[in-house]
Amino acid sequence: MIKFWSYKQEYKKHKISLLKKIDNSLARGQTFFGSELKKFEENFVKKYKSKYGVAVGSGTDALLISLKAIGIKPGDQVITAANTAIPTISAIMNAGGIPRLVDITEDYLIDTSKIEKEINSKTKAIIPVHLYGQSCNMSEIMKISKKYRVHVIEDCAQSQGAKYENKFVGTFGQFGCFSFYPTKILGTYGDGGFILTNNYNLYKKIKRIRFYGIETVDNKNKFKDKYYSNENGMNSRLDEIQASILNYKLGMVDSFIKKRKNIAKIYLRELRTIGLKLPDENLNSFHVYHLFTVYHPKRNSIINKLNKIKIETRVIYPYPIHKMKAYNKIIYNQKNLKNSEIKSKGIFCLPLYPELKNQDVKSICKNLKKIIEKEL
Repeated sequence: MIKFWSYKQEYKKHKISLLKKIDNSLARGQTFFGSELKKFEENFVKKYKSKYGVAVGSGTDALLISLKAIGIKPGDQVITAANTAIPTISAIMNAGGIPRLVDITEDYLIDTSKIEKEINSKTKAIIPVHLYGQSCNMSEIMKISKKYRVHVIEDCAQSQGAKYENKFVGTFGQFGCFSFYPTKILGTYGDGGFILTNNYNLYKKIKRIRFYGIETVDNKNKFKDKYYSNENGMNSRLDEIQASILNYKLGMVDSFIKKRKNIAKIYLRELRTIGLKLPDENLNSFHVYHLFTVYHPKRNSIINKLNKIKIETRVIYPYPIHKMKAYNKIIYNQKNLKNSEIKSKGIFCLPLYPELKNQDVKSICKNLKKIIEKEL
């Protein structure tokens, strides 16, 4: 079986070092807001060339806290892409906002030429989703943000390390939100998230919101008063064990991305002539290939045949947001999302992670060629 994704090979390779990190963390007697968290926050901010950063409980929480920090109120509208993950939308809804969706282009990213048409007096923010490992057109999005005075909160869950015009994603808008879910480029063995910002006042605000609105002392994780809330917040903490794992793995992220890009090169070379729509890599972007997403109108047949020969795939995502029961009554512009609907019916993702062997990648390509060329 060629798994779509598995952490077992990574864990086996780094087991001794990881267990030592976890043991050291437990031995310190700190479960939350300790030295590992402080170290990780400092290292993450430094690596991605931002001024400030806060670790939180998940990528979803990162979005929710950021939306709360800019003061989203019931009835406020937030623009984002129609083919994003559910957490992007649930964060908007749970903050009290209303999602307003924009269609995508051939690279699966938000169509910046259609954003302005969706802006009105209720629009308070744009959430560009850097999907599959590639940055949205941030120069256009920031121009729109400045013109209409709306906030930008970047959803970087699938794009850690990606760049636009040689600048890291997550550093363009007011906030950059990251996920450390295990499948991500930097994944822990539990859950976690991160918020980057270059605004000191917003930084202090998100630190308060992540822990019940309690004030911290300057840029440290020490509290002025653990039992006094300055504003209504929430509980979203990255624990010391997960922070220790992330500290260890952060130093290897560049090598993870290099391996991902090498696997993507094999796919791009081997599959270029068989009728699959392969990923577009935009000129201004540094693509980190969190996922290798392809398109074929006979996707379901292809997936079924691959499953029979024990090659796993995933469809990310099979349903546009406006087609889901939870959200279809609150979406205003369902008629203008045709490309998202078309792509959702034919996209699927091939296995891609650093521990995937080249021989397995070539086997996937060989079998995929056979299925498409001879059986369809």
